[in-house]
Amino acid sequence: MTPVSRSGPRLHLRELQHDDADGVFAIYGSPEATKHLSFEPRTEDQVRGIVQRSMDSARDVPRSEYAVAIIGPERDLIGFGRLAHDPHQFRAATMGFALRPDVWGRGYGVETVRLLLGLAFGELDLHRVWGARAPGNTASARTMAAAGMVEEGTIREHIIKGGRWRDSVVHAILEREWQAGCG
Repeated sequence: MTPVSRSGPRLHLRELQHDDADGVFAIYGSPEATKHLSFEPRTEDQVRGIVQRSMDSARDVPRSEYAVAIIGPERDLIGFGRLAHDPHQFRAATMGFALRPDVWGRGYGVETVRLLLGLAFGELDLHRVWGARAPGNTASARTMAAAGMVEEGTIREHIIKGGRWRDSVVHAILEREWQAGCG
């Protein structure tokens, strides 16, 4: 597949670049931004490693991961998105995204999820995409629902965060649902 480049009304998804590390760190290094994610805030070195691994995985053949920069209207990196083929499900992938806290509440999450799903069901020809959220992350629940994803259930004690087990709530969408209502 050619490099990811997908645009919506206000946002653009593109492949990660070395100079995106500071922008990703503004998200992954932030306690506020990672509050509902599956990990604690990352260090600058950890984020640089994540960006490098993501860039390296973009050259894999076949490619199994699509980690992208989410570029906002001001042409700055406002988020990080990811689709990863699920090795346990045929034509399926997991999806995740995180945005800088200063851009929350503007509808960028819904646009991001729609762009990722468009990539998944368009260029990648997937059948099913699923994502998980923290039970307390009601904003993410609303975002995924607005993008057409259905809440499927809870994975009990799925994540260790802050030394404690945490559940995850799964949302998913099928290709035919995307084509019927969103695509």
